[in-house]
Amino acid sequence: MKTLGYIGAFLGGAIAGAALGILMAPEKGQDTREKITDAIDDFCKKHNINLSKKEIGDLADDIKEAAADIAE
Repeated sequence: MKTLGYIGAFLGGAIAGAALGILMAPEKGQDTREKITDAIDDFCKKHNINLSKKEIGDLADDIKEAAADIAE
């Protein structure tokens, strides 16, 4: 249950940060996705959360889509 709290807090911050990042520093979509993926991977390692690379990639895609929706 504690892990879900960490993930929820991280996702909220990641979505807000990604939205601001997209608005303030436009980059290629692939570059933005890689940055989000790296941030998720670092967070998971720091908190001993085991996610596969596919799960991390899917999560990064979801965050990027949510940020794009916010930016519109």
